[in-house]
Amino acid sequence: MPEQTVRWVGGLDGRMEIIDQTLLPTEFTIVALDAVEKVWEAIKVLRVRGAPAIGVAAAMGVVVGIRNASDDEADVLDRVEKTAEYLATSRPTAVNLFWALDRMKRVAGKHRGEGGAAIKQTLLAEAKAVRDEDARMCRQIGDAGQHLITEGCGVLTHCNAGGLATAEYGTALAPMYRAHELGRRFRVYADETRPLLQGARLTMWELGQAGIDCTLICDNMAAVVMREKKVDLVIVGADRIAANGDAANKIGTYGVAVLARHHGIPFYVAAPSSTFDLSLDSGDAIPIEERGADEITHGFGRQTAPDGCQVYSPAFDVTPASLVAGILTERGLIEKPTRERVVEALGPPQDVTP
Repeated sequence: MPEQTVRWVGGLDGRMEIIDQTLLPTEFTIVALDAVEKVWEAIKVLRVRGAPAIGVAAAMGVVVGIRNASDDEADVLDRVEKTAEYLATSRPTAVNLFWALDRMKRVAGKHRGEGGAAIKQTLLAEAKAVRDEDARMCRQIGDAGQHLITEGCGVLTHCNAGGLATAEYGTALAPMYRAHELGRRFRVYADETRPLLQGARLTMWELGQAGIDCTLICDNMAAVVMREKKVDLVIVGADRIAANGDAANKIGTYGVAVLARHHGIPFYVAAPSSTFDLSLDSGDAIPIEERGADEITHGFGRQTAPDGCQVYSPAFDVTPASLVAGILTERGLIEKPTRERVVEALGPPQDVTP
C-alpha cells in the first residue's frame, strides 16, 4: 500500500485522512475528513470500507466530533456520546464499527474527572491505538495463515479484504502477502464482486501494487475455475462473526462457500477478534444491510435495468460455520469452528464483544 488506508496526522489540531476507495483503481486520492458528517458520509458511501477499517475510522471519527468542543468535561463527554450515536447509524452489519465506538465511550468514561482537555488527548491516543492494534493483528493473521499458501497453489478470494479494508496489510489477503514475502509463487483468482466491483477495483489494484500474480474473474466464473482445478483454497474476510462461527461477508460469499464444498476445496475466513460478536448465537441474528437500488440499476452511472423495476440488494450474506474449514485470527487458526472452539480461542464473551 502506498499510503495508510485511514490515518490521523498531527495532534488534536491535525486531521483525519482516508484513501477515497470510490475513486480506485483509476484515481488515487487522499481526502481529509474535518467534520463528523464527512466521516459518516465516507463510511456510508464506502469511501472507507471493510470492517476493520470502518472500526478505525469510527474511532478517529469520535475525535473529529469532540476536538472542537470546549474543554468543559461535561461538554466533551456529551459530545462523545452524541458523536458515537450518530456514527453508529452509518452502516449496520460491520461489528467493528460498534466495537470501536463503544471502546471510545468506555475510555472517555474511565477518565471522567480528569478534565475535558485531558479526555480529548486520551481519546486521540486511543484512536491511534485502535489503528496500530489493527495493523498488528493483520500481520499476525498473515503469520497464522501463510502456511496455507503453498508453492504453485491457486487461491480464490471474494470482495476486498486487504490493506484497503483494514489499517494495513489486510485479513484475507494477509496470508497471501506473507507467503509472497517468503518467496512463494502462487496465483490468486479475484471475483469481481458485484454490484460495486470491490474485487475488480480494489483487490486487483492492491495485488498488482504488491506484484502478486492475480487473475480477475466474473462472480459467475468461480464454479468453472474450481471445476478446472485452478483453485486449491478460498480465503475471504468477514464483517461480523457469530459465536458459533457463522460469518457475514460481502454478498456472494455464501455461494462461493457452497461451490467450494461441492468441489472439495477448503474455505477459510480471516478476521481479527474484534470482528466476532459473541452476543449473537448464530448468523441468523446478524443484521444485514440493504443497499439502494441504484447500485444495481445504475451501477457506476449507467442504467442497466428498466425504469421502476423492483430490486433486492442485500450488501452481505452469511456463510454457516458448517461450510468453513477454519477461521484465521491474530490468535491463530480456529479449525472447523464451533461455539466451543471459538470461545476456547478467543476467551469468554466479555473479552471480545462490544
